[in-house]
Amino acid sequence: QVQLVESGGGLVQPGGSLTLSCAASGITFSGYAMGWYRQAPGKQREMVATITSGVITNYADSVKGRFTISRDNAKNTVYLQMNSLKPEDTAVYYCNANLLRTGHNYWGQGTQVTVSS
Repeated sequence: QVQLVESGGGLVQPGGSLTLSCAASGITFSGYAMGWYRQAPGKQREMVATITSGVITNYADSVKGRFTISRDNAKNTVYLQMNSLKPEDTAVYYCNANLLRTGHNYWGQGTQVTVSS
């Protein structure tokens, strides 16, 4: 059974920082591309950042220079360090695991991030 469990969300003031974590189980973590996506109320889910098994990263233009995605294969965990947070970063953040060659694609349950004074 595949599980992706996000943690680290919460309420933070503008300009603040948060680190999200996603612990994976039930998959060969090192072989999967991992990603963070977010969905704000009334909007479509969008890609925030991805990291391949080869540790190649990709970021949405809106978060470049502020967010950093990383992975620890020994802990089966992917992280999203979020700095200089803005109110428009408010959303539910979802962890994703994807294995292109098989089409396996999994989602976590999401964690709420609210940026507000």
